[in-house]
Amino acid sequence: MRFILSTVPETGIQTGVKHNSYFEGKVQSLAVTTPDGPATVGVIEPGKYSFGTDCEEHMHVVAGTLKAKLPGGEWKSFGKGQFFIVPPHVKFEVEAAGAVAYLCYYKR
Repeated sequence: MRFILSTVPETGIQTGVKHNSYFEGKVQSLAVTTPDGPATVGVIEPGKYSFGTDCEEHMHVVAGTLKAKLPGGEWKSFGKGQFFIVPPHVKFEVEAAGAVAYLCYYKR
């Protein structure tokens, strides 16, 4: 379900949001379109999850620690203020020992 209410003229940001829920609600996000393209802000409950990408994704950790394993790489930990880039058209894994908040920019 997507709601587009209006666009804020000064920023070009649409004020409507789309809610996404994955893995029985253990990963949830809100999507918005910004002048720089689509973005989501979300939360990840403890667990291990696998995702696929349609485009390049820039994952920024806002709170907590998120481990990520990109194709051909090793597991790496990313804490608050750190980010990683996921190439387009790949599968990658993340693991959270505790709750994680993130911001993801989609580069199309």
